[in-house]
Amino acid sequence: MTDRLRLADRVERWISRALVRLPAPLHVRLSGEPAHTADGQTLDPHVQLVRALRRRRNPQRYGLTEPAVEIARRRFRRESVLFRGPVTPVGSARDFDIPGGAGPIRVRHYAPAETTSPPPLTVYLHGGGFTIGDLDTHDEACRILCRHGGMQILSVEYRLAPEHPFPAALDDTLAALRWARAHAAELGADPARVAVGGDSAGGNLSAVASQLTRGEAGRPVAQLLIYPAVDSETKRPSQAMFSEGYFLSQADRDAFARFYLDGTGARGDDPRVSPLLAPDLAGLPPALVVTAGFDLLRDEGEAYAAALQAAGTPARVIRFPAHVHGFLHMTGISPAARAAMVRIAEAWRELLDGLGGDSSP
Repeated sequence: MTDRLRLADRVERWISRALVRLPAPLHVRLSGEPAHTADGQTLDPHVQLVRALRRRRNPQRYGLTEPAVEIARRRFRRESVLFRGPVTPVGSARDFDIPGGAGPIRVRHYAPAETTSPPPLTVYLHGGGFTIGDLDTHDEACRILCRHGGMQILSVEYRLAPEHPFPAALDDTLAALRWARAHAAELGADPARVAVGGDSAGGNLSAVASQLTRGEAGRPVAQLLIYPAVDSETKRPSQAMFSEGYFLSQADRDAFARFYLDGTGARGDDPRVSPLLAPDLAGLPPALVVTAGFDLLRDEGEAYAAALQAAGTPARVIRFPAHVHGFLHMTGISPAARAAMVRIAEAWRELLDGLGGDSSP
């Protein structure tokens, strides 16, 4: 990590890791609130406590891009350290640059410890509203996918808004996908099983890239969409229920959209921004769509999976009803969040194994 933890951060990390060992009912009591329920779901007790602690630590209620983008980016990195837990070991992890249309793109390549045949390779796009996030903030998530999915991961540090608005992130995604397909064998991966995946904004980029490369020889063989942002135009129930107080607010989403789109001429109803609004979803790669119960993006992610299925594109949905947007960052403070990430890794590998080729781990 490039940002060192402050003393207060180190204390909070120690407390968080100590508290995780306590019984779940005690987490609810320490939050100072009754067990939180909504829409027939009960919030994970560990997440409930973190939610309460965050509100006490951030009385200004800063959004994810406030008070300034650079400050928000540093805060996001620090919090990723706080909540990640012990680092998941993998065979290797190394950073290098690949060529992009606007210059080099930094990537991090993860490989499992042992394989008897070339494993699948997933090009991973991090979340953060196209504005925050980097290789470090999503390091642990990529490690879990690599280790528990027995696959290689190529994490991409695409350009961020507002310095690089739409379509910079998408252009970098497409460049990384094509590079990965061309160099998979050199990385020791199976060239026939190069997939794409990401969370939140990264899920959006994965879905859009899957559409834009439809029909290409180098298109991804499958798409992993973790609580993806796929429709900025349609109001759905989860957007109203969870628009405030669940780690991603509607105000955050609006701010991200402004940074990403303002001055570009693109609109929210452009399928390159809202892939659910594409006129044709047939012939796309199979999808694993992951949603969180307490997430304003929940309903649009599940609507996208339903639309894929209706168009004849295989799509499976896994909802984690006790969790919030961003739970992949909470694997160190919520055993259930870590179990969810492991389940995602296993389900993703299962999907890739069903695509043919030699998939022995």
